[in-house]
Amino acid sequence: MTSGAPGPVDDSDDKGGLRAALGGLTTRGRSFLAAGVAAAACAFVLGQGDLLRVGLLLAVLPLVCVTVLYRTRYRVVGSRRLSPSRVPAGTEARVHLRMDNVSRLHTGLLMLQDRVPYVLGPRPRFVLDRVEPGGVREVSYRVRSDLRGRYPLGPLQLQLSDPFGMCELTRSFSAYDTLVVIPRTEPLPALRLAGEASGYGDGRQRSLALAGEDDIIPRGYRHGDDLRRVHWRSTARYGELMVRREEQPRRAGCTVLLDTRRIAYQGAGPGSAFEWAVSGAASALVHMLERGFAVRLLTDEGSAAPDGSTDGFSGVVQESAESAGLMMDALAVVDHSDGGGLSRAHDVLRGGDEGLLVAFFGDLDEEQAAVAARMRQRSRGAVAFVLDSDEWARGGEGTGAPAAASERLRLLREAGWTALSVSPGAQLARLWQQAGQEGPGGHSSAAGTTTGLFGGWS
Repeated sequence: MTSGAPGPVDDSDDKGGLRAALGGLTTRGRSFLAAGVAAAACAFVLGQGDLLRVGLLLAVLPLVCVTVLYRTRYRVVGSRRLSPSRVPAGTEARVHLRMDNVSRLHTGLLMLQDRVPYVLGPRPRFVLDRVEPGGVREVSYRVRSDLRGRYPLGPLQLQLSDPFGMCELTRSFSAYDTLVVIPRTEPLPALRLAGEASGYGDGRQRSLALAGEDDIIPRGYRHGDDLRRVHWRSTARYGELMVRREEQPRRAGCTVLLDTRRIAYQGAGPGSAFEWAVSGAASALVHMLERGFAVRLLTDEGSAAPDGSTDGFSGVVQESAESAGLMMDALAVVDHSDGGGLSRAHDVLRGGDEGLLVAFFGDLDEEQAAVAARMRQRSRGAVAFVLDSDEWARGGEGTGAPAAASERLRLLREAGWTALSVSPGAQLARLWQQAGQEGPGGHSSAAGTTTGLFGGWS
């Protein structure tokens, strides 16, 4: 018996199953059995035949109900459907349950129960009337969680009972479904990317067709090629007409870095600094994918998602939705790491030209601030959202940013970062707009100029 695919409720004939059925006697059934045994014992001692017959009737009735219920061959097929199967935290999802009676017998009264984690709400229970042969019953319930994660739903259970209420047996389906609660995302303003070539769209760069950037070997001449693109040096070398390769748009890259170090954050729960950083990273990667960027999610441990390519970046435009789903699934279950530094992430970033870098940092000591500053060297643009967990733990109460936190921001800005301090309850959209108006080092730039967070690189 499965959930999400057909599966019948059927009983086995082994003795262990019969003992389990006896264990399903209700309080009424146990009371009848105990009263019958006591009446039969008293009748035997007192020599009362009528009392013996009453005692036997009381004792046999619950046993007959157990046997009939145990031997009844109900064949019920169950399925579960989630709508949707991936929801942001704080958003409701609906679970649809369907029961089909595929036997030739009417079922008795059925109680349907689905097992759900306590964070999703109370355990749903439904009472179904008798289901005719070939009949269908459909019910649904809602689940909601303020905490991101992956939550199993199931197994689906059916409780069978006899008409006298003497016995209740529970039969379970075997399969589970999974509800993925992803971080909340915030829509971000669409800032104009400076240095774009018109006609190539947001987040696009030019690259050689049919080859990588390092492959500059011309191709053979084809009928209809413009003679102005003939590469005469290669023509003389190969003895045939060779033309330069055409150029085509290539997606610019963006890395979203999430600092997950346990020592960098204090507190827990939906309003903690770490949850804000996770939600911010989710909002940034969704926004950049919508702008046409190839996005990679990176953590302080150096792991990237999705893992479908060697560099960790998402693929072509048609794969953006799938890539976003994979990265949001990863953020749904991301937890604190036990690492103490950002060196692994730095090793990944220094391997090549990383394009735009968007980082969400927790507390940075002097050593880790220096490591973060060096990450800027291989990026064409970089913005850092730095969360002071002490301030978040105090709920924003205080006289301003501590001197140590201000010093860390200064070090990042001197290295070329657009570094912003994140206060408790801050809106990422407003910080994003502010970052777009500031140049490297935190200097404001006039609207419409090519300096700022996204300016100065193409």
